[in-house]
Amino acid sequence: MHPIASLRRWMAPAPDSAVADALRSGKSPWSEGVHLLWTVWVFLTPMFGGGFTARWAVLTGLSYPVFLWLYAMVLLAPAHAAKRYALGMVALCLVLLPWYPAGLSYFVFGCVMLHTGRRQLALLPYLGQVLALNAVYIVAAWQIGYPWQMWVWVPAMTLVIGIIVNVEHTAHAREAALRLSQDEVRRLAATAERERIGRDLHDLLGHTLSLIALKLELARKLADRDAAASRLHLEEAERVARHALAEVRSAVTGIRAVDLAAELASARLMLDSSQVALDYQPPPASLPPELEAGLALVLREAVTNIARHARARHARVAFARSGEMLELRIEDDGRGGIDVEGNGIAGMRDRIRALGGSLLVHAPRGGGTRLQVRVPWREAARSAFLAGGDDASAMPVQQAAGA
Repeated sequence: MHPIASLRRWMAPAPDSAVADALRSGKSPWSEGVHLLWTVWVFLTPMFGGGFTARWAVLTGLSYPVFLWLYAMVLLAPAHAAKRYALGMVALCLVLLPWYPAGLSYFVFGCVMLHTGRRQLALLPYLGQVLALNAVYIVAAWQIGYPWQMWVWVPAMTLVIGIIVNVEHTAHAREAALRLSQDEVRRLAATAERERIGRDLHDLLGHTLSLIALKLELARKLADRDAAASRLHLEEAERVARHALAEVRSAVTGIRAVDLAAELASARLMLDSSQVALDYQPPPASLPPELEAGLALVLREAVTNIARHARARHARVAFARSGEMLELRIEDDGRGGIDVEGNGIAGMRDRIRALGGSLLVHAPRGGGTRLQVRVPWREAARSAFLAGGDDASAMPVQQAAGA
């Protein structure tokens, strides 16, 4: 086999390896390599005692490639096998400890990477393993004659760095699980909606189209013998077709409708995944369907902008009714500074204008963003909404590119 092909096969990550997880989350497979910068201590340790001797050069030349191989295997190996390569780093340090203090960096790496690639990261078992390895190290360092300072700072460093990395990995794993659960909820909801639409269309059109086909067939057979009866069947087919068209339009209106309460719950999930806390009031009861659909799509657009661009920590959604006007306020404590309105806000303005309302945007730089929507609460909103035509109702929600 060609050497390059062999290398690529060896470097191929296992499906449940740390590198494979990074690739699935959109990260570069080389992102973990930045931690190798800490191995600079291998080359700086001689400066603090012993100097750059020939023995140090030989042991570094022999051990450092082995360490790099172990490091790569921790990241590329299956999750159940990654631990053994981390323990290999610890063993490499302990074997060289009598002659090679610079190898203590290998020990720190081995302790920190014990849980790399594991999907379930438990802190207490990890601490138990690190403490056990440090106990072995202290005994070995004491027997060799290392100074007491070396007994203290190496265990302290492994514990501090290990806990920090372990907690970060746990947070990343929880975020990934949250994103996965949200994707699954959306997928199941979309599947259920497709099934519902399929059933509705089958119940709505199946019998109607069969009846129209039967009427047309009878009209064709009677065309030459009984023109009056043929014309009657054609008129009935036309009447049934018009009735079916009205039912289809009504069904499409129901499909297009967006539930505002469900949109608020979805907004909370989206912002939670972006580390933004959302406070919101429940929407007013008995909203006209067209008004509710329009406000829900505006809310979706605004929340998308907060998640993508605002860099906020808190957001708030509130409703207020004053006479025949309904006000929706969406606020965040992000960076603000919207100097030029992008496609997202332009799309919101179009939707609100179709409802006969107005949009006020207040976004001082560094002072967050506040959207104030005012729309009339009246049945006339229905005619204004429908006057926008299909283009207004089908405007993509994903126009958030520029806000």
